[in-house]
Amino acid sequence: MRPTAASLRWIIIAALLVLWEVLPRIGAISPLFLPPLSETVRAVITDWPEYADALFVSLGEVAVALVFACGGGILAGAVIGSVPALRTLLLPVASSLYAVPLVILYPVLTVWLGIGSESKIAFAAINGFLPTTLATAAGIRTIDPNLVLAARSMGATLAQRVTRVIIPASIPTVLAGLRLGGVLVIVGVVVSEMLTSTAGIGYIVTRYRTVLDSAHVFGAVLLIVLLTLLFDTLARFLERRATAWQPQAQRDRRRAARAEAGIVVPAE
Repeated sequence: MRPTAASLRWIIIAALLVLWEVLPRIGAISPLFLPPLSETVRAVITDWPEYADALFVSLGEVAVALVFACGGGILAGAVIGSVPALRTLLLPVASSLYAVPLVILYPVLTVWLGIGSESKIAFAAINGFLPTTLATAAGIRTIDPNLVLAARSMGATLAQRVTRVIIPASIPTVLAGLRLGGVLVIVGVVVSEMLTSTAGIGYIVTRYRTVLDSAHVFGAVLLIVLLTLLFDTLARFLERRATAWQPQAQRDRRRAARAEAGIVVPAE
């Protein structure tokens, strides 16, 4: 009996965790570069209050950035995707900007907003805004045009068509954009905290890196990975629930539209 894909994933994860523990123990990798898993977990448990405070700060910044990135991205994508002229004009520009490493904007944001939470929220929101916008705009193209035509024939304004027809009909793709944009928001917050901060989980990484305390560094990295996986799992669950009623052909059209817009979403 061949193992399922889920079983293989768990086997790979278990093997990596075993290697994480064994390789430093036998001297194959210096503990300075990779401490054993048990020491990493012990560091997190021992100094959990410090990690908890850092997570609280980071989660607050992530929550605010998600509102701007995903909320604004969904609205912008819905408007761009529903207006052919805007779609033709702005989608290529947005796709090109998506390829630019946005970390180059962070020094500018610190000049404008300082090194507090404001610059980190702004950077994370920008980091997640473009992919959410592109995914939503791509999803608009999979909507049955008769729905929009019927709303227009009944006198619905653009705002009414966007909020009452277009966004509800494109919920599956909107959730896919939320999934990708949310993960990038988390990454943006952590990266900005690593660059300039005195609080947050990214600051923990930088603080212990400077004193070569690898166990605490990897403890923070482990928490970041778990946070990202938790968010991705929740978003994937909501996406599956939202697409369960769709026929396979419509799902294929949705994936094709995302690919044409330059959005690569992890496997569903």
